[in-house]
Amino acid sequence: MMAGADRPGLLPRLTHLGIAAGMLLLALMAGLVVLQVLARNFAATGLPWADELARFCGIGLVFLGVPALAGRQVLVSVTMLPDAVKPALRRWMVLIADIATLAFAVLLLWSFAEFLPRAGKFLTPAMRVPNWVYYSLALAGSLMLAAVALQRVIACLRGRDPSDGFRTEADPPQVPQP
Repeated sequence: MMAGADRPGLLPRLTHLGIAAGMLLLALMAGLVVLQVLARNFAATGLPWADELARFCGIGLVFLGVPALAGRQVLVSVTMLPDAVKPALRRWMVLIADIATLAFAVLLLWSFAEFLPRAGKFLTPAMRVPNWVYYSLALAGSLMLAAVALQRVIACLRGRDPSDGFRTEADPPQVPQP
């Protein structure tokens, strides 16, 4: 357990909860796929709600997991250039990447603001839940991603490590800095 001063803030803890929720969603999704295969092979019936619920789990898994990855700065990236430059230039590159992530999250939230008021009232075909419920985990994950990116930008501008609090003991050791 970490000491009181070393405890991560609320946002890093929320992203860690997002990873835990994503793991549960992954387990549920795998179970639904197995259930669907069993139903088709042994009962000769399809379960359209299982496909739709598995898709919901997949959407939630991605959108709830991405904020933690962004906080740790381990999204898909090519690090050959940042690893080869001096620390001052690397900090600027990290800042630019975090600003781009923040811009993406803001655009994503704007698209939700445009999409959900119109489409949110319609029901999904199989489970018959409103679309706003179906896409709620994606919206929550997008809000968390924007908050994480904003926190990283602020930390970088203040000269602090933007990943502070987001890393866990399970993360690989950091690449030595030149």
